[in-house]
Amino acid sequence: MSLWQSIPFACILLPLAAAALTAALPTRRARYVTGFVLLVQTLLSALLVVQMVSGNESYVYMMGHYPAPWGNEIRVGLLESVIGLFFSLVMTLSVLGGLFVLEQELLRDRHSLMSALLLLLSSALQAQVYTNDLFTAYVFVEIMTISAVSLIAAHDTGRGQVAAMRYLIMNLIGSALFLLSIILLYDLTGHLLMSPIHDSVAGLRESGAYRLPLTVVVALMCGGLAIKSALWPFHTWVPDAYGTSTPAASAILSSLVSEGYVFLMVKLIWRMLGPETITATHVNDVILVFGIIGMISGSVGAIRQVNIKRLIAWSSVAQIGYMYMGIGLGTAAGLEAACFHILSHAAAKALLFLSANSLHAVSGSYRMEFIRGSGRRAPLAAAAFLVGALSLIGIPFTAGFASKWFFAQAGLAYGSLRMILVFAALVISTALNVVYFMGAVIRIFSPAEDGLARPDKRVGPLRYVALAGLAGLTVLLGCIPGRIMAWIAEGLSRFG
Repeated sequence: MSLWQSIPFACILLPLAAAALTAALPTRRARYVTGFVLLVQTLLSALLVVQMVSGNESYVYMMGHYPAPWGNEIRVGLLESVIGLFFSLVMTLSVLGGLFVLEQELLRDRHSLMSALLLLLSSALQAQVYTNDLFTAYVFVEIMTISAVSLIAAHDTGRGQVAAMRYLIMNLIGSALFLLSIILLYDLTGHLLMSPIHDSVAGLRESGAYRLPLTVVVALMCGGLAIKSALWPFHTWVPDAYGTSTPAASAILSSLVSEGYVFLMVKLIWRMLGPETITATHVNDVILVFGIIGMISGSVGAIRQVNIKRLIAWSSVAQIGYMYMGIGLGTAAGLEAACFHILSHAAAKALLFLSANSLHAVSGSYRMEFIRGSGRRAPLAAAAFLVGALSLIGIPFTAGFASKWFFAQAGLAYGSLRMILVFAALVISTALNVVYFMGAVIRIFSPAEDGLARPDKRVGPLRYVALAGLAGLTVLLGCIPGRIMAWIAEGLSRFG
């Protein structure tokens, strides 16, 4: 085995080990260690993508000396490497834009803890991308849950503590359902590795045996991950959780954590259970309906907000709905569109939260009436917000436009009621996106009202580097969507 084939394991282990170190370091050193480790993780992930694009076949990396059916495995392919690189890059830019401005957000004795939590979260995300067994998946799902709720609770405000508790309760319910599905699936198949489970489930499906237990397993597994990723109607914790967190935490929670759960569901559906099983049990129909309702209800909720941070949080509910709509189609095209939207939403949402915090720095508030005119005091941050908003609206040459185009193509392949539902949802959601995002943009670029006191704060250069990187990523995805989608499609074809 070549040395480069150990990169995924290093991307999981390196931040995990560094988390223990940063928790014991002084604040400044902990920040630099965190930034350095995430940068190394991103560079290693980029090297892995280069190797996979160069024509190397997918491979399995066994951790330890225990083979199937009980061993722990990492599976590496083109799709996993692309998603892993993107998660690392967005995490690095979000930390760069938010970790170095914590003095105004947290007590100083919590800064090192924040660094450790971010590293734990990054490790858990990489593990979910590469894992090939349910035991590893569940362990790192729990690590990510604990890290995420701690990031929310670290912002020591009354509302933040309540938001953390609501997040914890909903995610514990999701974890319990996910664990129960693993137990039942192990009872049915006798395996924890995804490939043997796929063969066993295919045999059960063809024989017609255990149809009801298999349906229960699929419903519990998808339901648990849907709760944890905030699919409608399990989204009520989102506005407070994202709206009360620190800049780095808001950017990461909204752009990566939910997407990590969604990608894990894509892996489980395509690689382990099989799309035929999902459609045979009609769980995909429920996911499709909930996804479409989430697209609309999240946008309606965003329109009603007077706080720009909560507006962005509500838009996350709508964007998660897009991903589940693609999954609910139950086709390769739908899953490919969902994977592409994971990338486009991650970049745009991190960009929006970081730019909103920059506008808050020069206006003193997240409320719309105080945000007015902030674009003239922080023009680069306002431009970054505009790029993120245009992407989620779906303007050409942005990642969001490419996402909606791929969703439309996936729906068009049906030529039935589902096609009508997909097109109607895309049109209605896009119109609602225009209403609330353009309303915010107009306020940002409008002249400020006279008589309002403005704080004399400046946005740091590191924040601008992060905003420029995320904005560039959003535009890049919109300019070369065909190349990215080709990698996703090829990776998904190797997934089996």
